Amino acid sequence: MVDTIAATSLLGHQPIYGSWYLGDVTNKGNRIRMYPGGLRINRFVDRKHCSDRHIVPMIKAQAMELTREAYSYREKDRMPREFRYGSETSVDQRPPQWPPANKADNPALRNPLLRQERMGCGWLGVIFEWEGVLVDDIPDLEKQAWLALSQEEGKSAPPGFVLRRIEGMKNEQAISEVLCWSRDPSELKRMAYRKEEIYQSLQGGVYRSRSGSREFVNVLMHHKVPMALVSSRPRKSIENAIGAIGIEGVFAVIVAAEDVHRGKPDPEMYIYAAQLLKFIPERCIVFGNSNQTVEAAHDARMKCVAVASKHPVYELAAADLVVRHLDELSVVDLKNLADIESSEPELEMEIEREEILPPAAVGSDREMW
Repeated sequence: MVDTIAATSLLGHQPIYGSWYLGDVTNKGNRIRMYPGGLRINRFVDRKHCSDRHIVPMIKAQAMELTREAYSYREKDRMPREFRYGSETSVDQRPPQWPPANKADNPALRNPLLRQERMGCGWLGVIFEWEGVLVDDIPDLEKQAWLALSQEEGKSAPPGFVLRRIEGMKNEQAISEVLCWSRDPSELKRMAYRKEEIYQSLQGGVYRSRSGSREFVNVLMHHKVPMALVSSRPRKSIENAIGAIGIEGVFAVIVAAEDVHRGKPDPEMYIYAAQLLKFIPERCIVFGNSNQTVEAAHDARMKCVAVASKHPVYELAAADLVVRHLDELSVVDLKNLADIESSEPELEMEIEREEILPPAAVGSDREMW
């Protein structure tokens, strides 16, 4: 047993049992045997002075050290039973099991009604944008608000391509990163608040639902599909708009400008909404009306349905689905978009068979001529 341990020692410094023979160092023809622990014994020394009782204690000590070392390795590799994978730690973790926890069917559920509900629509979530999707959007009001703010602050009027670039961004993000009007947090907050005041005064608090949006929301409520609303506007403005439309209590989650650091095209809003809905991103479908929304949704690993309210259909071709009105969709369309358990069929390659031609007959020069 000791020989086996010596052959597979993890210490790697010296053998637990055995010895080394050193060559003739002193040119006297004496061979010296070196035992573990630095014990040096001459070949001609009497064996009673170097019996095994001097070596056995060292062998036992090193064997005990080897046992403790091997046990510590096993303890490091062993995972505790109550260990749970989470995204809040920065330590490298093992990948979670697949398929994800909120898949369509969960055989562990003993309640057949609950399992049937999950097989229905309980395994997907919907994330709506507000303007241009559920209510009519007036893009000119946003441009007029920025132009009025630039005149009040004594800044140059932003050109049209800059205004198109800051669509969907938070006001603070647009002022500091694109317009570059200020970097002071207090000034950013003041100008962002003033810009929102100008927009609300121009808008007048009048909201009108888009054609087909209310019917589609009612269908989702009937099938118990959880819905979230995201917007880069303040929460107070969103809540007032929801009350004006008369759809209070429809959305399980509302993500406003105060809840995130950045707006579109950053996917932070959509990822946060999915976390509040307790769905993985692949199970969420985003509804928007711009390419910034499509880019943010795809960066968050979500599917996107683009509503052609202010852009033509061909400009929104990057989305997974493009519609003009929400009532053109059905629950089956949403299931097909959120289905990640069925893989696409692999295309079979057709093998081309080469025809074997018979060897050409070799003729003489007379036949050719």
